[in-house]
Amino acid sequence: MLDEYKNAKRLVIKIGSALLIKDGAINRARLVGLAQDIDAARKEGREIIVVSSGALALGCARLGLGRSSLSLEQSQAAAATGQIALVQGWQEALGAYDIDAAQILLTFDNTEEWQGYLNARGTLQSLIKMGVVPIINENDTVATQELRYGDNDRLAARVANMISAECLVLLSDVDGLYTKSPKTNPDEAEHIARVENITDDILAMGGESDSTFGSGGMITKLAAAKIATEAGCHMILTSGRTTNPLAALEAGKERRNTIFVAKGTPAISRAVHSNWVAGRLTAARALTAAESVTIARGATTHTIASGAEKALRRG
Repeated sequence: MLDEYKNAKRLVIKIGSALLIKDGAINRARLVGLAQDIDAARKEGREIIVVSSGALALGCARLGLGRSSLSLEQSQAAAATGQIALVQGWQEALGAYDIDAAQILLTFDNTEEWQGYLNARGTLQSLIKMGVVPIINENDTVATQELRYGDNDRLAARVANMISAECLVLLSDVDGLYTKSPKTNPDEAEHIARVENITDDILAMGGESDSTFGSGGMITKLAAAKIATEAGCHMILTSGRTTNPLAALEAGKERRNTIFVAKGTPAISRAVHSNWVAGRLTAARALTAAESVTIARGATTHTIASGAEKALRRG
C-alpha cells in the first residue's frame, strides 16, 4: 500500500461519469462497491468526502437528449434532472451502511471568491464533524460557460485544498500517468509510478478526453495534481474499474497507479487564506484546436500542447 494513502486521515474521492454511469443509468455494482469501501475506510477512522460526476449523463438519458447537440439551457436542465437520481443513488448505497450523505453543489464562485470559499469550507467542516459524507458536484444548473470548472478533477482538487485533505484519489478509466496515451500508442507508452515535481515535461503528457460524458482527460488530472500538491495534498490517479477500488488500492492489488507527491503537508487549522490563493483559478473557456493552454504560477508558466478542451489558466 502507498504510504501517502495509508497515512491519510482525510480523503477526497473523485469518480467520473465514465465509471459511474452505464447505458444511461447508475452502475449499481460499482456504486455499491465504492460505498462498501467508504464504510471500511470510515471504520478505520478516515474522513471521506466524495466528488461525483454523473448528473448530466443521467439527465440526458432520462430526457432523451443527445450530449453533442445540447444548448447551455438544455445541459443545465439535464443536469438538474439527473442530479436528483445521482444523489438518490448515493443515499441508497451509503444508507445500506447507516451512513448519512449530504448533497453539496458548488459553483466556480464558491471556491474562487474568498467569502464563498469560507462559507463552503465551513459547511464541509461541519458535515465531516457530524459524520456525514458530503457528495459534491459542480452546480451546472446555474453555472455559466465562462464561470465554471467544466470538469470535476480540478473541482476535487480545490475541495481537497479547501478542507485540508491529506490525499486526493482520482478514480479513472486509466491506471495512472503514461508518457504517451496507452490507447493510441500502446507499444510506446511507459507508465510513470511516481511524480515528485510537475514539470513542463509532465504537463506535456496531457491529452484529451475519450469519454462521451466525461469532460476531463489527462490534462485536467495534471491540473488537479498541481492544485492538490501545492496545497500539501498527495494525489493518486488509479483505476476505478474494479468493484472495490479503494480496497484494491489499500491492499496493493492495483498493478499500477501514479502518486503525485505533495509539497509539504496541509495546514488543517491555519494558513487558510494562503491555501485559497495557492489553488485559485481563473475562469475556464473553450479552446479551438489551434490554441494552447498556459498554466501560470507567479513568474513560472507552463504551456500545454494545442487541442485541449478547456483552458486551465492558473491565477
